[in-house]
Amino acid sequence: MQLFGIDIGGSGIKGAPVDLETGELTAERFRVETPRPATPDAMAKAVKQLLDHFKWSGPVGVGFPTIVSKGQCKSMSNLHKDWVNVHIDKLFKSVCGNDFVVINDADAAGLAEMSYGAGKGEDGLVVTITLGTGIGSGVFHDGKLIPNFEFGHLRYKKFKPVEKYAADSIRKHKKLKLTEWAERLDYFFNYLNRVCSPDLIIVGGGASKRWEELEPLLSTNVRLEVARTKNEAGIIGAAMASKDFL
Repeated sequence: MQLFGIDIGGSGIKGAPVDLETGELTAERFRVETPRPATPDAMAKAVKQLLDHFKWSGPVGVGFPTIVSKGQCKSMSNLHKDWVNVHIDKLFKSVCGNDFVVINDADAAGLAEMSYGAGKGEDGLVVTITLGTGIGSGVFHDGKLIPNFEFGHLRYKKFKPVEKYAADSIRKHKKLKLTEWAERLDYFFNYLNRVCSPDLIIVGGGASKRWEELEPLLSTNVRLEVARTKNEAGIIGAAMASKDFL
């Protein structure tokens, strides 16, 4: 079964067809720049450019970087202010012609990891974390997605979100040593443990690239596993969401 997934990020919009039997991309992913400013109309045209590249006419799943409820954008997050309350699925369909299922981007990445990665077969409470520009999170109980958790927005000092303390972008901006970043990640993982006591945290994004070096530096007592679907997780999980049209 082949379906199409799109992962919308702050700097790029990536997509590809996905074989849901294997969780593998069936063609090399294609990327277009996220428009500036990233208004709804500009973003919709960029999505159409991506679909035109593949000549894809079927349903499409999209991972979108904010809280999404029944296809509607519910929070500005790091988006253009004009996105609030926009029905993303209807907007994209009006511009592209395809049917769309839109979910939170971190939820999409989590779906991929739970089906094809470190979370496969895991019961209990599992939290998937993506460390990038911010901190994305997906929450699953006995394998079932509980959508729209934004653990990166938990409060830190001076009412700042914790993603402004521990995200991979902060590591790069502040030129943190790996030991310094590990200390911040420990703070975040222990914070999660106090909030919801997960049975497992799956770590993806920037941390997964240096996991062998980073893991020995972490001292949290929560069970940690590195994500296995890597940079393709968002595309794979978005394609999985489009099964609603089958």
